[in-house]
Amino acid sequence: MEISSSSVFDDFNWSETDFVGAFSGNRKRSVSGFEEDSSSVMEFLSAFLAVDGNLKMSEEEPLVVLNGGNEIGGKQEQSDLGHGNLNGFVDSRPIKRARFDEDATTTTSDEYGGGGGGTQRRVWVKNRSKAWWEQVDSPFFPDSEFKKGFGMSKATFNMICDELESSVTKKDTTLRSAIPVRQRVAVCIWRLATGEALREVSKRFGLGISTCHKLVLEVSTAIRTILMPKFLKWPDEQKMMEVTKKFESISGIPNVSGAVYTSHIPIIAPKVNVGSYFNKRHTERNRKPSYTVTVQGVVDSNGTFTDISVGWPGSLSDDQVLEKSSLYQGASSGGLLRGSWIVGNSGHALRDWLLAPYTNNGLSWSQHAYNEKIEAIQTIAKESFSRMKARWRCLQKRTEMKLQDLPLVIGACCILHNICEMRNDEMDYETANASFFDDEMIEENPVRSVIAMRTRDQLAQKLLHHDHAGTSSFL
Repeated sequence: MEISSSSVFDDFNWSETDFVGAFSGNRKRSVSGFEEDSSSVMEFLSAFLAVDGNLKMSEEEPLVVLNGGNEIGGKQEQSDLGHGNLNGFVDSRPIKRARFDEDATTTTSDEYGGGGGGTQRRVWVKNRSKAWWEQVDSPFFPDSEFKKGFGMSKATFNMICDELESSVTKKDTTLRSAIPVRQRVAVCIWRLATGEALREVSKRFGLGISTCHKLVLEVSTAIRTILMPKFLKWPDEQKMMEVTKKFESISGIPNVSGAVYTSHIPIIAPKVNVGSYFNKRHTERNRKPSYTVTVQGVVDSNGTFTDISVGWPGSLSDDQVLEKSSLYQGASSGGLLRGSWIVGNSGHALRDWLLAPYTNNGLSWSQHAYNEKIEAIQTIAKESFSRMKARWRCLQKRTEMKLQDLPLVIGACCILHNICEMRNDEMDYETANASFFDDEMIEENPVRSVIAMRTRDQLAQKLLHHDHAGTSSFL
């Protein structure tokens, strides 16, 4: 094969495909200054690269790395080709072109694997603006505006970040820097507080949609693992005495340790067991098919949760949800309540450890008085659920989250609610539209214990005759 006598660089206007083909022996080309014989491929490669002074060729290792790289174990790193630069080794395998995008950039790593020295990898990364989050995370951002978006003050947010830091911190890699702890926690709390779609959350924080979804689940798991034992637990003996005294001052009913209430969270119709999640009561009221999961919570006198049971299908009644909860098992055995009462509503049956209101017609004055005091205790639980739903607005709308992930996220909302309540982190609930209705279905068998029925009658008479009833409207 004849080769022209011009300079090496005069005729170097090949396409990338031609260049690879000439090296692999699939095509015949003319380049000045060289002739092809039986070893023309290797001779041409050696001569061309020697011009740049970047090659130390060995007959035992025909594959080489350019761009100042080192050979690694006889196999070389193949980097991207772009803008006419050769940044990889050449062999008979096809080499792909690198893709470039206006919204993309490349980052490089100075180390590869076990310390390749000067080898550089170019990683495709999409440019996303983090300006919004950087502004919100600034110390000069107003606390009032921060609370509107995140449902809590900066001080509470900082405390949560400190508590979760050891669990959610990730290490930087050679390819990219890890997302900071504050940003990880902020993505989760913003999603819970606003109920905003993941696509919008992604734009705000400058992260991928799947990354934001993953962060919500990871941080919710950390909240359950680390914060739940500290902020959502059954009261000890000393705390129980404080709770019972406060409930007694409110209602006149002694030994009340909590109020149980069941609320419903709307969901998209699931693909399996759809009938179990169909909520007939909400459907009749809203005049459109409604599917829900339940959240049962026991609330103390301060409006904080001491026990929760999350995720049972919305077709179940309040008493059916109670019977499936760990609260029912612990209270029935007698070891949990230690002689105290739990106050329920008309959807619960009267039990040895649970006080429920009278539901029959033609109530006497003492029965009306008793029902009023039961309602006063139940109001504390209802208002607590109302505040939680107002603060964590993801609970107000149907979520696209998978059914198996819902208990984790709802549980995180209950824990965060307790943290805000304990820290007196108040919100403007009037502007948060905190009006919610959970229809109560009267239990068909409202009395499960004859002894409890007699105790309730005695308690009703005692409330009336000791001026605890407040029944002036009936006198």
